[in-house]
Amino acid sequence: MKSLTKSSKPKLVSKDAQIQLSLPVTGVLRDVQSAFYGLCINAGKAVLSAMMEEDRAALCGPKGVPDVSRTAYRGGHTRSWVTLGGRKIPVSRPRVRALEAAELPLPTFAWAAHADPLNTATLAAIGAGVSMRRYRSTLDQLPVGHQEECSVSRSAVSRRFVALSTERLSEWLCCRLDKLVLPVIMVDGIYFRDHLVLIALGIDDAGDKHILGIREGSTENTRMVRSLLADLIERGLDATVARLWVIDGAKALRRAIGEVFGSLALVQRCQEHKRRNVLDHLPKELHASVSLALRDSWQSKDATLAKRQLERLARSLASNHPGACASLLEGLEETLTLTGLGIDGALYKTLRSTNPIENLNGLLAHYTRNVKRWKNGQMVLRWVGSALHEAATGFRCVRGFRDMKHLRNALVRTVKLDSTVQLKVA
Repeated sequence: MKSLTKSSKPKLVSKDAQIQLSLPVTGVLRDVQSAFYGLCINAGKAVLSAMMEEDRAALCGPKGVPDVSRTAYRGGHTRSWVTLGGRKIPVSRPRVRALEAAELPLPTFAWAAHADPLNTATLAAIGAGVSMRRYRSTLDQLPVGHQEECSVSRSAVSRRFVALSTERLSEWLCCRLDKLVLPVIMVDGIYFRDHLVLIALGIDDAGDKHILGIREGSTENTRMVRSLLADLIERGLDATVARLWVIDGAKALRRAIGEVFGSLALVQRCQEHKRRNVLDHLPKELHASVSLALRDSWQSKDATLAKRQLERLARSLASNHPGACASLLEGLEETLTLTGLGIDGALYKTLRSTNPIENLNGLLAHYTRNVKRWKNGQMVLRWVGSALHEAATGFRCVRGFRDMKHLRNALVRTVKLDSTVQLKVA
């Protein structure tokens, strides 16, 4: 044996010494994950096979035991598909035939092949921004020996999403509104290229938000808005109730609300839209001072005083900036509707602008960000309906919801009744 030299003499290692080994950790973990996933698939298929055999034994009786009273018999196996992890994989399914040659279903297989988990995975992936082309890449990789799968191609995901979004759209367009108590309704539009979608958002007496209806068109005209409002009434919205309508100031929208609901509709013009419209007519050096003057006027709790302040501001702009003056005076009183109703605090901050529905529009834009081409209006409505369904799951009560009762009472006191109309409390 070769003797140890001084340089090669082994060193004693203390108990506390740390020994580091270089291991391909990433590769090991990947192999472990793949092996574990394969084990889960094999175990799951074995359990499913045993359960299906139990179903078949319950229908046909024990195997190899003669029974003259049996009404079904074994018919071998066939290849079928079950849902697993956002895809479908093949399994060997036992077959059961009745004496009249009709095949009988197995409850276990019907449960395993149900499409709900697959639909849920598809909608969740699209809602998270995964394109249909990349859907397969988001799923766990099948281990070696289990590479066959279906329902993950771009066309399959697309067909599935079309069917699901059509179903959701039908839900939105057909749901009844009779049982909803809605003192406040907001209406706003969002453009998808050449398509405009109008959305009606209701706020009930508890402060909860509800999507009431949608309508697709090319421009925001009075006829389109009237069609949306008529649909709401047909589905149960009471037209004899005093309500607050919060809008961005579009003339077609304001005209249609007046034509359909008359004096029972009190309109609150969005103060943020009004501010931006006024500033668009002014040089940048005046933006800060005019914004401050507008904010001070709108924060006043006295509607008469606020109106005088806004009119004084308009007069100061009339000479040098007549466009800004005209913009401020147009619909000025409707920017003070909430102040006239005596609403302040958190509820005033919520309803003084269309921010609640603008935020909803932002969610719609985010949900549809991967769509590069809108084929037609029906496609737009399907995507919007699906996006609204997702957004509604995250709705929360509006700020100041505890003052909704005060708002309802103020609406009844303020509305001037038509002698032929019986007013109801929202």
